[in-house]
Amino acid sequence: RILFLSILGLCDELALVDVMEDKLKGEMMDLQHGSLFLHTHKIVADKDYAVTANSKIVVVTAGVRQQEGESRLNLVQRNVNVFKFIIPQVVKYSPNCIILVVSNPVDILTYITWKLSGLPKNRVIGSGCNLDTARFRYLMSERLGIHPSSCHGWILGEHGDSSVAVWSGVNVAGVCLQELNPAMGTDKDPENWKEIHKQVVASAYEVIKLKGYTNWAIGFSVADLCETILKNLYRVHSVATLVKGMYGIENEVFLSLPSVLCASGLTSVINQKLKDDEVSQLRKSADTLWNVQKDIKDL
Repeated sequence: RILFLSILGLCDELALVDVMEDKLKGEMMDLQHGSLFLHTHKIVADKDYAVTANSKIVVVTAGVRQQEGESRLNLVQRNVNVFKFIIPQVVKYSPNCIILVVSNPVDILTYITWKLSGLPKNRVIGSGCNLDTARFRYLMSERLGIHPSSCHGWILGEHGDSSVAVWSGVNVAGVCLQELNPAMGTDKDPENWKEIHKQVVASAYEVIKLKGYTNWAIGFSVADLCETILKNLYRVHSVATLVKGMYGIENEVFLSLPSVLCASGLTSVINQKLKDDEVSQLRKSADTLWNVQKDIKDL
């Protein structure tokens, strides 16, 4: 995943940290040997977090890997204990950083990172539904025969089984597809667009079943987010942020909403005009996460 940050020329220095020293050294050497082809002039690695000092962005990918058939939510308590060691070390050496959480279950671990770090909420961001949205637009493009960049739509909520497809906002060149097909995304839809959202939800499980893990698409997704932040682009991404008080959500949960990112982190959330059923699904997604989150121990 981190390799793409180097390939895309996004950073002038890359620091890797892991508890597996031999593998870490091997990754560092392998990257260093490709320095001629990169724009990253310094690549370092160590198990000591001092090597990350004064980082602008810290991307957290550590944690127990999701197994075939295992939901993201089942990973949570095992990963909490990992984060209790990692996050204080990150903040100790880079108190002004932005933390981008990628580890699953990403929404809950972003909340945990926020709590453990003491950083303001705008500087703790979860990769959330940025990849889900990309998958959604790709699958839409396959059906329509148009490039994904010209197919517009959003996946919000949990990065997982309770995510929300915003059918009311799906459009091509400003043409709202739900106006052409009012049943779009419902069980009564003759074109069965709902199947695309099901594919989005199932896609990671399918890739894990086939190859054991996901890495390419999430790598591109994280590089995309880092580019927006490091280049101060003010682009809008579907990323996990604190949503308490929005859409009638009362608990402290992190969910993905369309958010403006720049060099200072997450500056604002776009207030989409969701339909009643979409708001209801978003609240249900928040409840799904809270029901797991409220039982987390030792935070």
